[in-house]
Amino acid sequence: MRISAKADYAVRAAVELAAAPGEKPVKAERIATAQDIPLNFLENILGELRHAGIVRSQRGAEGGFRLAKPAERLTIADVIRAVEGPLASVRGGPPEETSYPGPSQALPRVWIAVRANLRRVVEHVTVADVAQGRLPAAVDELAEDPDAWVTR
Repeated sequence: MRISAKADYAVRAAVELAAAPGEKPVKAERIATAQDIPLNFLENILGELRHAGIVRSQRGAEGGFRLAKPAERLTIADVIRAVEGPLASVRGGPPEETSYPGPSQALPRVWIAVRANLRRVVEHVTVADVAQGRLPAAVDELAEDPDAWVTR
């Protein structure tokens, strides 16, 4: 899986909002500075997150952004889907709609398994988990495998 800058920035912005103290909206400039995200890019991402119902915006001098629902109910998958669409696709379509002739016939099942494993992580990690630095045990276990840290 390739995680785009857009998806990475969107998740980091959501985590920054989850970690913000109090109920006051957070200005885009503060998120951009705290997470080292280009402001123009972040503003577009926040617009997409707002359109998807992930964040709410408030105008005015006291304006800014806040999460639209509790961070404990907002998964990493929710945020990624809001800015990128489905988590896994094959040539731009859903893996279950692929079919191949001959010896490649089983390949769609591989793509489905890849998607299922991806979901096992990003659908079970919330924005609150990341903001609090407390990931689910299963995710920590995967990340603790030294082989997981090796790029191939």
